[in-house]
Amino acid sequence: MSDKIAERLTEMGITLPEAAAPAANYVPYVISGNLLYISGQLPLDGGKVAVSGHLGKTVDVASGQRGAELCAINILAQAKAALGGDLGRIRRVIKLNGFVASAPDFVEQHLVINGASNLIAGVLGEAGKHARAAVGMAALPLNAAVEIDAIMEIAE
Repeated sequence: MSDKIAERLTEMGITLPEAAAPAANYVPYVISGNLLYISGQLPLDGGKVAVSGHLGKTVDVASGQRGAELCAINILAQAKAALGGDLGRIRRVIKLNGFVASAPDFVEQHLVINGASNLIAGVLGEAGKHARAAVGMAALPLNAAVEIDAIMEIAE
């Protein structure tokens, strides 16, 4: 991992967890050429879903943002595992796809996913600025409030 990224993580008080194992029949990441695809990450903390329920019903925006931050931390943990521990190989986060379990009248998915966008950009700097989607969903696995996947350009 580059020293600058490690320094930013320390400054932000973030320790990356071990990358979570898949919960079903899929792989946690795929490298194809110079692209790294990271499967959807839930807001896991200590191996358990830390933010569950539906935004606009049982979860407020601030809690949803914390869930998105946890998803982003788990994305970085998967990237670290995929890249042999070297997050410095990330040239650019191309896109984050954010899914928010939402009550039918909840329309602030973009604010929720800002939690992940801000964390990724804060840790990776310019390379962390990305395109994204923030989509409301009827339900997510394990009753998670948020799920996020990522596409990154990497150095060989």
